[in-house]
Amino acid sequence: MGLIVRGTAIAALGLVLAGCSSIDNHRGYINDEVLIAAIQPGLDNQQSVRGTLGQPTMVSQFGEPVWYYISSRTEQTPFRQPKIRQHSVLSIRFDENGNVASTNRTGMEQVARISPDGDETPTLGRERGFLEDLFGNIGSVGAGVPGSGGGPGV
Repeated sequence: MGLIVRGTAIAALGLVLAGCSSIDNHRGYINDEVLIAAIQPGLDNQQSVRGTLGQPTMVSQFGEPVWYYISSRTEQTPFRQPKIRQHSVLSIRFDENGNVASTNRTGMEQVARISPDGDETPTLGRERGFLEDLFGNIGSVGAGVPGSGGGPGV
């Protein structure tokens, strides 16, 4: 009997510990070092880059054409927000003819950790309390437009 209880307790402990493991997730472009190294400035163009690396994650909207291939690896423990463990941005700049001008890779050094302020956003106007919000329209509803004759059906 004691062996069954012990076995059940060990199995339950194993399930609890398995539930506390973190979840690894990959987001964005999957980096392939061989394919990235194959992109050569002056030799490749937009068509060959798209054929080699696929569709970019983002494309610049203004200025010189730049394609971005963004990759992130996150880890999330239960009941917590995901945390970025690895981050990579490959940017490929093109000249006016559509040929590769340069490539650049950045990583975690460019990740900015932003902590939003938890306070309320200041707005113009006067502060109203709960009761003013609740009863503020009494008397103004159904007043109608001036000169309309007093309401519907009149």
